[in-house]
Amino acid sequence: MKIIQLPEPVLDSNFSIENALLKRKSIREFLKTPFTLKDISQLLWAAQGVTHSEGFRTAPSAGTLYPLEIYVVAGNVIDLESGIYKYNPFSHEILKIKAGNFREELFQAALGQEWVKNGAVCFVITGVYSRITRKYGNRGIRYVDMEAGHAAQNLLLQATALDIGCVPVGAFYDNLVREILGIGTEEFPLYLIPAGRYKSVNF
Repeated sequence: MKIIQLPEPVLDSNFSIENALLKRKSIREFLKTPFTLKDISQLLWAAQGVTHSEGFRTAPSAGTLYPLEIYVVAGNVIDLESGIYKYNPFSHEILKIKAGNFREELFQAALGQEWVKNGAVCFVITGVYSRITRKYGNRGIRYVDMEAGHAAQNLLLQATALDIGCVPVGAFYDNLVREILGIGTEEFPLYLIPAGRYKSVNF
């Protein structure tokens, strides 16, 4: 398995959080402009990057148990082979799980939503509920879902600041997404977030 070290994330910019909140919107039409590893690095860090020596991350987690995993289904990225990659937040690396362009398969699993295959990449957020429920019982299910929302919104706001279009997708066949990613039944797909460059229109 190939490991790709990601560029260091940018920790400061002139784009305010208020501006990101104001301009965030769902984008479903993407240009064919490729992503860079820097784009992927920044978006992954925003969603689940480590921010403290004790392992705390950009999104809060019940009991600091961190049940989420994030995958990148890459198809149009400079200097990155098409394939499926898993993010390691501790080392800020991605691990290649599979080679090949799986955006078409993911599109089929997402009931034919074309934006899933048309983005440069599609991020997939999954949750391992047992990491939380072993401590909090059934209440932990809610905590995992809440955390997925935190991570996804972080990614969406960061994308807005980078002039990258994204749209959260919740309609898909879980088992098909699991099969595409090559993950087990203990891991539950929660979000698909296709992302790509787009033609900005002021509003």
